[in-house]
Amino acid sequence: MRIGLLGGSFDPVHRAHLELARTGLRALNLDQVQLIPAGQPWQKPPLGASTEDRLQMIKLALEQEPGLIVNPVEINRTGPTYTIETLESLPPGPEYFWILGADQLANFCTWRRWQEIVSRVQLVVAQRPGSDLIAPPELASWMQLHDKRLIHLPFEPLDISANEIRKRTALAESTSDFLPEAVGQYITARGLYRQHTA
Repeated sequence: MRIGLLGGSFDPVHRAHLELARTGLRALNLDQVQLIPAGQPWQKPPLGASTEDRLQMIKLALEQEPGLIVNPVEINRTGPTYTIETLESLPPGPEYFWILGADQLANFCTWRRWQEIVSRVQLVVAQRPGSDLIAPPELASWMQLHDKRLIHLPFEPLDISANEIRKRTALAESTSDFLPEAVGQYITARGLYRQHTA
């Protein structure tokens, strides 16, 4: 089994997340891509939607997406969310591919036990607007020393951000171009993000 792992706040899940997961599925010849919503992301401000709402939005977004599934491993844990602990909890056997954006790559060496993360997975990076696909020197040196390579995902970045969606929702502006229809309907029905916090 070849399994892609795409972590994030998904606050909310949007079209760029889905396109990234689809691209990984195809380009890396994966059996599936698991979207892993963070419980309490330690490097980010408080989330705008509850754990339950974020999980439900992902489930709605993936209903018509073969090969993409949600893995709630991080939201089922208490305390801050650390990637290495997530990887340690996954079943052994499959080859895992950790998919991240170029913006995350830039601060990857601040992640807890980042060397162990790289030793457990194939690291896959996708272009994000305004970010370079260049590994930080410390990461590049470590990977070269341990005969690991950084996989570049051929991904045409979409200029969509969850922060922009939350701002637009708070201002009662349209977000239909950014969200799967079912997710947009859920946000409206639940009254999410009406009071935006930056």
